[in-house]
Parts: sequence; structure tokens; C-alpha cells
Amino acid sequence: MNPLPALPACCSPLDEHWLLPDALPDTVLLSTRFDPLLLVAADFPNSAIEKPDSIQRSVAKRQAEFLAGRICARAALHRLDGIACIPPIGEDRAPVWPAHISGSITHSTGRAAAIVAQKQRWQGLGMDLENLLDPERAERLAGEILTPAELLRMTTTSREDRALLVTLTFSIKESLFKALYPIVGKRFYFEHAEVLEWSHGGQVRLRLLTDLSPEWRHGSELQGQFGVKDGQLLSLVGIEA
Repeated sequence: MNPLPALPACCSPLDEHWLLPDALPDTVLLSTRFDPLLLVAADFPNSAIEKPDSIQRSVAKRQAEFLAGRICARAALHRLDGIACIPPIGEDRAPVWPAHISGSITHSTGRAAAIVAQKQRWQGLGMDLENLLDPERAERLAGEILTPAELLRMTTTSREDRALLVTLTFSIKESLFKALYPIVGKRFYFEHAEVLEWSHGGQVRLRLLTDLSPEWRHGSELQGQFGVKDGQLLSLVGIEA
């Protein structure tokens, strides 16, 4: 395999440590920390990553997170399959992966990550990174993110855990969308899925509340997982082939 370009100064060495309870077999997950203040104009060409028109018009933070996410994705694909591919942005704004690959890219303040696998092993992968909401903001956003049933269950959650629960619900539904949308080709929203149960150990059980395809119908249940570190929550939904 040909070596990949050196990392720009705005990105830390790639980290393969799982921030989640269970490593998914036959996947590659890589993450990096990035600093927009260290981003320079030459970082894109030096990294052999083309800057899309929409990114060229963006602020440094958006450019840095895009660059960091694509660096993670390319390195993960290189490690998995020996290919040096950079997923372009599709018409729906999602990354376009090679036909035989499932993958997901995510980023939040100062960190980006990507996970990839062969589609014959994992037909869908969705990963999302979020900053933990503070309690006041979580209370304000709960009605927009949680279904009526989830709001009712939240009343039995300790006050200390409510911000975590709202952040988790937002993140895991984002991960669910990223995992299922490439399979069903149909958009769905927060009200179309619910968190049935979760544990501090990082396990989550979800249920669809709408029909998305003949296979993925109202009532279908899926498993997800999450981990928390340095004020950020990483969630993941994997759908086996």
C-alpha cells in the first residue's frame, strides 16, 4: 500500500481507540483532534484533499472539521481495503462511499472520526459525535428531540441524567439516520424513532415509529451504543448484513 500524505499541523495523530463499549467486528474506526486556528491554506493540497466549493466559502472551523473528517475516512479505508479514497459530498450532503463500503463520518468541537466496513459484513453504519448539552439547554430542547413517550420516561430519570439522556437521544437518532438512510433511501426525523431503554454502560435500544421499507417497518428494533469522554458523546448504530 502506498503511504498516505503526512497529517497537517491542525490535526493530531490518528487514534484507533474505541470510545464505545463494544468494538464492531471487521470495522475500522479512526479519530483525530483538530484545531481550526492551526489550519492554513496549503493544508488541503498538501493533504491531497480537494476543497469542495461549499467548503471554500465556509469559515475556518467548517473547513478544519471537513478536512479532519476526510483524513480519518481516507485512512480508515486505506487500512480496511488498501484504497486511498476520499468520499465526496453527495447531492444529499452525505459522503459518497465506494459501492462495496459502508461508512460514517462525524465531527464536533475539536474532534472528527470515521468508521468503515465492507458492506457484505455491515450493510449500514451510523456514527455521531455531540457536545454534552448543559441541563438548561437540554430541558429547552427536550420537546423538539424526544417523542411524547420519551418525555414521559424522562420524568422517571434522575435530574443529573436528564441532560445526558437528551444529548444521547439526539445523537443516537442521528446515528440511526446515517445507518438506515443509505439502505432505505428515505428521509425520516426525530419523531420517527424512539429510545426504548439505555444504560450507563453505553447500550441503547431503539424502535422505529414509521415504515421506511418492506424490511424496516414500524416496530422494528435496533441496538446502538454510546460513550462519553471529555464532555462529548459518541454514538454508533451498526446494521449487520
